[in-house]
Amino acid sequence: MPKTPARPPQAVNLRRAYFDCRHGQLHCRTAFPNTGGFDERTPLLLVHSSPLSSRTFVPLLSELGSDRSMYAIDVPGHGESEPPPAAPSVADYALAIGDVLDNLRLREVDVLGHGSGSAIAAELAIARPQQVRRVAFVGVPLHTAAEREAFEKEPWPVPPVEDGSHAAREWRRALDARSADTTLAQLAADVAETLRHGASAAWGVRAALQWRGDERLGLVKQPVFVLRPQDALWEATQRARARLPQARWKDLPQRGGGLLAIAADELARDLRAFYDAK
Repeated sequence: MPKTPARPPQAVNLRRAYFDCRHGQLHCRTAFPNTGGFDERTPLLLVHSSPLSSRTFVPLLSELGSDRSMYAIDVPGHGESEPPPAAPSVADYALAIGDVLDNLRLREVDVLGHGSGSAIAAELAIARPQQVRRVAFVGVPLHTAAEREAFEKEPWPVPPVEDGSHAAREWRRALDARSADTTLAQLAADVAETLRHGASAAWGVRAALQWRGDERLGLVKQPVFVLRPQDALWEATQRARARLPQARWKDLPQRGGGLLAIAADELARDLRAFYDAK
């Protein structure tokens, strides 16, 4: 009987871990080369958009984890991380993630923020200028007063009701905002995550809306790379251009909310060129 050929060694080790922070345990998806990774390129910390989780980074972990250690964080109250006792600010989220960096004892990291996670990434870079080396943003939540008011006028997420119609309303809301490149499977997973978080699903979104990026972005002194997909933050990200005059920019009008899921290889090439530049 012929032997089954041995499987080739995995180039990237994908694991999960929990780290202590000021709000309890914080969940993290990790990736590192099968050689160990710790003597390779600068480790990369990834901060997701709310109300989602580090799940959105899984394709990117596989693409970039072959030559560096990576840590995709579930921010407090999202994914598998324990929630804080009350709704936090963007700076509060950054402090909690800073606790994890201290526990990992990383001397230097690169950071990637996505959506509302870009605000957290910016605050982390401002607070830790000696530790954070380079910062990339996929979308920047630079919101206007009118956008903040509009969010507060229409309460979200919808409270659960006995007949389950709140789930249908959330599905319709997500479907109406869906980008052309977002598959139904991806949308369903995102909606399920939102419903799972309950009332706290709005915490990260509200924190990003209240974040004064017009004042804070100019305090980021590290090299910055902004990727601008045509998603819900297309216009908000454009407003950030004047606040980041030294940043490298790449507009992605052909990509939308499905960028991380369907174009991780393309995104990885752009990020690798930025993070690995001499």
